[in-house]
Amino acid sequence: MAAIDSFGHEQHQWIGRTVRDVASGTEGELTAVVNEKKHNHLGQFTGVRLAYIKKADGRELPTAAANIELVR
Repeated sequence: MAAIDSFGHEQHQWIGRTVRDVASGTEGELTAVVNEKKHNHLGQFTGVRLAYIKKADGRELPTAAANIELVR
């Protein structure tokens, strides 16, 4: 795993490269991988690792970081 800054952002090696979200098939530029704390259904905090993909139209799609693959 890459180094994580104080805001939860990883210094991921694919930042700025084209990736695909295997769940939706969406392709775009990886702009960030963030470790966030979310409440689960019991009200407890749990860690979630999200990847943000910037599509060609400029919108960003969050997805599980485990769901991305490098395109080129």
